[in-house]
Amino acid sequence: MNRTALPRKIAAFLWPSSLASQLIVLMLAAIVAAQALSIWIFQDERRIALVAAARDNLLARAVALSELMEDTPVALQDRILEASSSRYAVFWLGDTPLAPEPGTSRFEQRLQGYMSRDLATGQVVHLNIHADEKRGPGRREARDDDKASWRDVPKRERPHNLRKIMNKPEDLSLSIQMTNGRWLNVATSYRPPSGAFFALMVQLGLTALLTVLIIGLAVRRVTRPLKDLATSAEKLGRGEEQEPLTPSGPREVRALTSAFNDMQDRLTRFVQDRTRMLAAISHDLRTPITSLRLRAEFIDDDENRDKMIETLDEMAAMTEAALRFAKDEAQAETAENADLGALLEAIAGDQQDLGHNCSVETSERIIVPCRPMALKRALRNLIENGIRYGEAVSIKASKKGQEAIIRVRDKGPGIPDDRLKDVFEPFVRLEESRSEETGGIGLGLAITRSIIHAHGGRIDLRNREAGGLEAEVRLPLGS
Repeated sequence: MNRTALPRKIAAFLWPSSLASQLIVLMLAAIVAAQALSIWIFQDERRIALVAAARDNLLARAVALSELMEDTPVALQDRILEASSSRYAVFWLGDTPLAPEPGTSRFEQRLQGYMSRDLATGQVVHLNIHADEKRGPGRREARDDDKASWRDVPKRERPHNLRKIMNKPEDLSLSIQMTNGRWLNVATSYRPPSGAFFALMVQLGLTALLTVLIIGLAVRRVTRPLKDLATSAEKLGRGEEQEPLTPSGPREVRALTSAFNDMQDRLTRFVQDRTRMLAAISHDLRTPITSLRLRAEFIDDDENRDKMIETLDEMAAMTEAALRFAKDEAQAETAENADLGALLEAIAGDQQDLGHNCSVETSERIIVPCRPMALKRALRNLIENGIRYGEAVSIKASKKGQEAIIRVRDKGPGIPDDRLKDVFEPFVRLEESRSEETGGIGLGLAITRSIIHAHGGRIDLRNREAGGLEAEVRLPLGS
């Protein structure tokens, strides 16, 4: 098997077949792709914004605490600093600065300048940023060797909760020198909250649900009239009479429905006019043929009289057959579901009663939508044709997919391959004697094909290798 064949089969199996399902799948794929792209683009922006907000808040608190510590008694300073600490930041006073040197980057120097303007004159600010300034703490690289860490602070000066809070490398180190020479140190290991994955999934789910509902309703407005149109076209192909469709849906679909109604009306009138014309011609030919036959009886030459009477009888039979066909076509037989096996059994039973060898085999019960009398006539013509030329006929009916298959086999001489299609033409006979007892008048198979086509089916003839002729009829099973 080709390597690309299996993936194609899997894709064809998974890909929905209906228009509504395909549009819904495409819309959902577009929504998911757009959401994923948005998250990928804006996630870092969100992280940077959160880090910047937390940093600005921390620096403002540090400035306020440094001013407060100047006016707070020494006994209360540790308690205030401990209360000001949080799960992400620790404040403490010590003789050793956490950040021994001012930051040298442009960003660090700008922040130090802002803080110096807010502090009292002469206070020194050391600010070291350990996280990536652009990508945020989530993108932190290993700590530079030239930047101090809270672990470099003497243990005697560390607050008791420093190790517990700083369980991750710090993002920012800040030291502000007080007027008494001591340092207000701040260490932070802030991490922005993780992305709201559940909230995004809920949002995506609601968006997908609304999309399915809206697209489903919109597509249904289009596909429903198209489905009705397809059903009507199938019935029209089977020769069933039906009322014109009511145009509905979008403008283009309404225009299509109106065009179909016009086409159906024209086809129906064309077929009816042709059938009436055939019936009228066949009826009008009766009188001159009868008159000629009566005149032929008075011919003295026995040989010429017999030949003329034989020819006139043949013309009369052809006229009667054409008239019967026209009358059958003009009858509005109601279409219904019929048991194909029972229909074939009835035809075979009639032939067996006449002493003919005719058998039927059906593998399962097959229900076909049809005009039972017309279909029965078509199959009877086919079976009688096989009995006339092949003596014994076997019939087999089966179902494959959405089609019923009928095979009629005889044991006759067959038909030359170049004449297999000619026998379906009206008044064409392969038997050169033109005797009605042996060759008929040449309308049987033409009528059979016309009826089969009117049911939306097709008929094919083929010569069997073992001898004899096989006729294969395929009829749609409907929806």
